[in-house]
Amino acid sequence: MEATIMPDLKEKNRIILKNSKMHELWDLGAPTILEQALQTIVAYVDTAMVGQIGAIASAAVGLTSTVNWLLNGILFAVSMGMLSFIAQYTGQGDLEAAHHTSAQAIWIIFVFGVIETVIALAISPVLPMWMGASQEIWRDASEYFFIVNCPLILRGSLIIFGNVLRANKDSKTPLYINIGVNFLNIILNQLLISSHTTISVFGMLLSIPGAGLGVRGAAIATAISQGIGGVTIFWVAMQNPLVTLKGMKVKPEGKLLKNCFNVSLPLIGERIVVGCGDVVFSALVAGLGTLSVAAHSIALTIEQAFYVPGYGIQTAVSTLAGNAVGKKDELELESVVRSGLIVAVSIMTAMAIGLFCGAEVIIRFFTKDEQVIVLGVSLLRIVAISEPMYAALIIYEGIFHGIGDTKMPFIFAILTMWGIRIGLTWIYIGMFGRDLKMVWFFMIMDNISRCILLWSLYRRRKRSLLLFDEY
Repeated sequence: MEATIMPDLKEKNRIILKNSKMHELWDLGAPTILEQALQTIVAYVDTAMVGQIGAIASAAVGLTSTVNWLLNGILFAVSMGMLSFIAQYTGQGDLEAAHHTSAQAIWIIFVFGVIETVIALAISPVLPMWMGASQEIWRDASEYFFIVNCPLILRGSLIIFGNVLRANKDSKTPLYINIGVNFLNIILNQLLISSHTTISVFGMLLSIPGAGLGVRGAAIATAISQGIGGVTIFWVAMQNPLVTLKGMKVKPEGKLLKNCFNVSLPLIGERIVVGCGDVVFSALVAGLGTLSVAAHSIALTIEQAFYVPGYGIQTAVSTLAGNAVGKKDELELESVVRSGLIVAVSIMTAMAIGLFCGAEVIIRFFTKDEQVIVLGVSLLRIVAISEPMYAALIIYEGIFHGIGDTKMPFIFAILTMWGIRIGLTWIYIGMFGRDLKMVWFFMIMDNISRCILLWSLYRRRKRSLLLFDEY
């Protein structure tokens, strides 16, 4: 593919600044940011409500969260392969090819959903034991993981159709559906987790029923709300003329699926590598005791909220980067990169300052255990320092997802996750000490190293125009 002829550096920078993508990024990214913020709020509510039961309950829910991230991550990776091609076809003006690619989502959901569901339900009885957790949390952790993953194929629909709609520049529909899912989850949390409670509202006593199911109730609430969300987004997607199966032959299209799978395969590998790394990392932390697991789980949940702006902008960056590649416009691609970095790094830096200063106030919302609070505050302040670099990492990942260049990021993920985060943690715990704060330093080193590697790769590929020659 022929590259755009580049002007001199000054003229290039002037054109990039003039054609800034910030407005378009914000239009596409803002609904996704709000959507993910709501999802994080629900995770906060789950963690806080379960945390009121005690450290054992927090550890039981938090222990299996990394495995759920792995299962979700594989579905997300496949959807990003589709997003890349849909965005490029849209950039080329080939809406028919974009529609055919979008319609193949139904087969991906079915195949990956069934496979993941069978695996998840099969390993649920032994997963806590495999992860080296204390026996006191085995039953609750197994039950939580089993229930949450019963409707996994519907969760796949929510993830994959969400990204297919975003690839077609409709980020508001997934937002509206997730608002409903999240509010439903909160209501069900109250009805199922807690026991019967009475609160005072404007001087009147209000009685709120509750089943008192604890950890099991949190799992049922999540399963029901996500299942309803998966069905709803499928129905809505069928009304979208660029996604619907109406009037089309509902059969797998081998060439389209193969192209998407070729892009998705390294992303799936990356999610598996990172996800398995997170599982092993959590298993290493589990060996440090219930206190460490509780603090680690709560701090990770809190940290998620501070990634929301980055990941919201990432999806928009991926879509616009794919459009730029479809148009063969290198200047537009560079404008997308710069705009994405400015927006994500600025917002996440401001949020990191708030996290560092307000760590204790935030964590007290999730637990009453003073030991967990002291350790958790230290962890949050450690991770706050790395947030600006993590913002850049998220954006560079989004660029490579959008242009379909996924092989080297996969290799980098292997090197940093297993060589730095897992390797150094294993050596440290085995030979030197059992300080969870040091373990979190290794986690940060993993993220910073991967950011530097992706930045270097992008600059090298862009200069040699390999980004365009590969398509």
